[in-house]
Amino acid sequence: MEHEQTYGAWFRQADADHDGRVTGQDAVAFFAKSGLPKDVLAKVWALGDTGRQGYLGKKEFLRSMAAISLAQNGQPLTLENVEQSLASSGQPLAMMQGLEAANTAEANPFSDPFKEAFKVPESSTAAPVRSSWFGSSNKNEPKVNGKVCSGVVDGLRRIYLEKLKPIEAAFKFDAFYGPLLGDADFEAKPSVLLLGQYSTGKTTFIKHLLKREYPGTHIGPEPTTDRFVVVMGGMDERRTPGNTLAVQTDKPYQGLTTFGTAFLSKFEAAQCPHPLLEEITLVDTPGVLSGEKQRLDRSYDFIGVVEWFAARCDVILLLFDPHKLDISDEFKAAISTLKGHEDKVRVVLNKSDQVDMQQLMRVYGALMWSLGKVFNNPEVCRVYVGSFNTSDIATDKNPNGVELFKSEQGDLMKDLYEIPKRSCDRKVNEFVKRVRSAKIHCLILGHLRKQMPSMMGKQAKQDKLIDRLEDEFHKVQLENHLPVGDFPNCRKFKEVLRSYDLSKFPKFDKKMLKTFDDVLELEIPKLLKTFDNPF
Repeated sequence: MEHEQTYGAWFRQADADHDGRVTGQDAVAFFAKSGLPKDVLAKVWALGDTGRQGYLGKKEFLRSMAAISLAQNGQPLTLENVEQSLASSGQPLAMMQGLEAANTAEANPFSDPFKEAFKVPESSTAAPVRSSWFGSSNKNEPKVNGKVCSGVVDGLRRIYLEKLKPIEAAFKFDAFYGPLLGDADFEAKPSVLLLGQYSTGKTTFIKHLLKREYPGTHIGPEPTTDRFVVVMGGMDERRTPGNTLAVQTDKPYQGLTTFGTAFLSKFEAAQCPHPLLEEITLVDTPGVLSGEKQRLDRSYDFIGVVEWFAARCDVILLLFDPHKLDISDEFKAAISTLKGHEDKVRVVLNKSDQVDMQQLMRVYGALMWSLGKVFNNPEVCRVYVGSFNTSDIATDKNPNGVELFKSEQGDLMKDLYEIPKRSCDRKVNEFVKRVRSAKIHCLILGHLRKQMPSMMGKQAKQDKLIDRLEDEFHKVQLENHLPVGDFPNCRKFKEVLRSYDLSKFPKFDKKMLKTFDDVLELEIPKLLKTFDNPF
């Protein structure tokens, strides 16, 4: 980008604590040098922090400075104009009072002007966690590694590690719901999960997106993808086996170890350089088969793995083609695990150029009918109709549908490219869902623990409570005025609960309940307000 050397030097000045992030407080002081009114600077911040992280990194700062330049030259402040300004040459340098352009003749043309700004001082890694608005510090509480909270995701991580994780661990929440969260879970890039029956074009869809094949790609009419493949960005092309991925602390896949070596041998990462993969991660999956073959060939819990990824992905694409509209038992079970994540689901009717217009209308109607039965919901999710292939859209069977396919493809691509902007909001949304689930989980176990005898007949009492668990759920729901839809699946809860001794769980007291309520009603709203638009 033009003026990158200058903006890099200014970034280091704006970043008061030199942690590689310009916070709202930093931006208020620095952007004031532009002389623009406050309402314009509010738009500048919004165009810079499109992901609503609560701070500006390198890309966000460059967008903000481009927006300031546009505003100073009387041009409309839109994201499209900002992106065009970054991509083109000739855009005037933003004028900041008291600041001058960097001397590019003295600068090393091969160095990144932001590199020094993103070096975290050695002392900061060992710095104690400040209590700030998260509450008073306690020697016995777990301390959070890393920098002082400077964004929404940082704040969520601090809340979780300091207040929620100890309670989740004590009540074995990980055994019922999913693994405890680590740093990699909070810092993970947004991801897209592709699901569908074999030969519906999942791998081809990824090839269509990237305009290239990823390492290990194999495309054919037979079931070709026999493993879960995480397609991620990187400087070089390589494949990483699942067992290696699962032990890397900087990757959010440690929780997959619960599915065992049988699954990890069918799991890998494919790394390749691509601009899109710098922003999102794509998850390719084995094609769902029909009949008994699906039960015989899977040596791991396929449905459980799908559920694990669905809970962590930002968008879930269900792919169909006009010749494979039947929904097999395994595919129906996989779709049923998406309950609670309906807002993430998009349906793609792929290879639509292989049928004529009349057949396409019939296929579309049949697909909507099938989805309505599987989702058990009168409101069916959005269905994109198109042909996502590396070749041009075929016109021999349905020449009148070309414009429709192109329009639908454009809408889906726009939806996918906006994922990074929604990533922070999605993390907040998933975090709130987890807190509510953990609260209900603890209330249930606390309720059951209260009814256990102190001496004799513990096992008999536990068996009786588990057998009538639906009634106990209802009691907890009425006693605490909780929504019925927030309660876990009773059958699955029973299965896990039978392997634990209820009398060994700690008592769930009012102090713990207040912790959950404070997080939901006070701390998360305050966090979002703190890192909202500072102007």
